[in-house]
Amino acid sequence: MTKLLHIDSSARPGRAGEHPHGSQTRRMTHAFVTGWLAARPDDVVTYRDLGTMPPRPVHHEWIPSAFTPEAQRSPAQHAALRESDALVHELQAADVVVIGMPMYNFGMPSALKAWVDGIVRVALTFNFDPKLADPYIPLLAEKPRRAVVLTSRGSRGYDAGGAHAAMNHADTALRDVLAFVGITDVQVIAIEGEEVGGEVLADSAEQALRRIDMLLEDWLPVAAMPA
Repeated sequence: MTKLLHIDSSARPGRAGEHPHGSQTRRMTHAFVTGWLAARPDDVVTYRDLGTMPPRPVHHEWIPSAFTPEAQRSPAQHAALRESDALVHELQAADVVVIGMPMYNFGMPSALKAWVDGIVRVALTFNFDPKLADPYIPLLAEKPRRAVVLTSRGSRGYDAGGAHAAMNHADTALRDVLAFVGITDVQVIAIEGEEVGGEVLADSAEQALRRIDMLLEDWLPVAAMPA
């Protein structure tokens, strides 16, 4: 049985194509997860809607709590980390991570950044050894994990080699964070041209949904193989 972690981070509550002003990234994550479950209905999906229920950003109680060994934490410190612990446990349990990430002002939504800050936890998702040449040790590389980032952008040219690629601080940051904790098999599929609209957006959305279908065809046979 494969475990999926489905994350939406768009501030728009509905899905494009179904709701007025709906989210393209919610449309894409829904297509991926629905397609997966159609082939593997017994797999388990954990859903986290960051867009409508954003995690609390890192705060002054969180910092000393996270850097205090678990056995030495006070009840207040355990309480300060309760939400972050839940986010970490969801990620640790997942085999496939599906992240919907609209680009807001060239970066990820603040709710997704709060999730990132909640899951990058010393002794849980990474360790630090200053004696090593590379002191950072990813802890989520202990088993194969994959992630697909389904993103939307207002204009065009944000992919590698594009006219605005240098301004794309969303894909690169999320890829780096996932690799930092040990998830290096990451695919990115984007819809571009939301602000342009018309045929530009329609063509981009069609291509993205087709790429999702192709990725499912590629990943599902692997998921079906016995461990």
